[in-house]
Amino acid sequence: METKSIMIVGVGGQGTLLTSRIIGNVITKAGFDVKISEVHGMAQRGGSVVTFVRYGDEVAEPIVEEGCADILIAFERLEALRYAHFMKKDGVMIINDVRMDPMPVAIGAAEYPENIIENLSKKYKVISLDAKKEAIELGNARVFNTIIVGVVAKSMEFSCDEWIEVIKETVKPKTVDINIEAFKKGFER
Repeated sequence: METKSIMIVGVGGQGTLLTSRIIGNVITKAGFDVKISEVHGMAQRGGSVVTFVRYGDEVAEPIVEEGCADILIAFERLEALRYAHFMKKDGVMIINDVRMDPMPVAIGAAEYPENIIENLSKKYKVISLDAKKEAIELGNARVFNTIIVGVVAKSMEFSCDEWIEVIKETVKPKTVDINIEAFKKGFER
């Protein structure tokens, strides 16, 4: 298998690391070589968090270069815009349609860009959703990232059952049921 590259971008505390673990565990269980690299930029203060996941028959390094991401998962729309240049022309961008103002916007030193998703859709295949709203409807706002994992799973070559097995093994035992429900909600979109 040709090496495939995934980027997960978000803001500290959004669950990017759990998401990368679930994706990485599914890939490993399927017998592929997988490399994961996590880059924290002031994550504990709401700064950017970037995770690279690369997999295939043999993967030399975890870093995704510009123009090489098959899938970009963005937990916030400005993060999607910030990292769009990493996308392959035929890649898929999955965007959580939520706004979290970075510090320069919060203090009035910069403006939050308008029409981010619409502008990105002109250049890339974009799937957008308000996963936080959907998670609240399920009764637990914290599982929004597992809804996104469900959407991502449809763009990958692994079965629904493989994903569910890994979710059961990866999330905290008391949250297994709600996470499986959240995954299915994303997967069935």
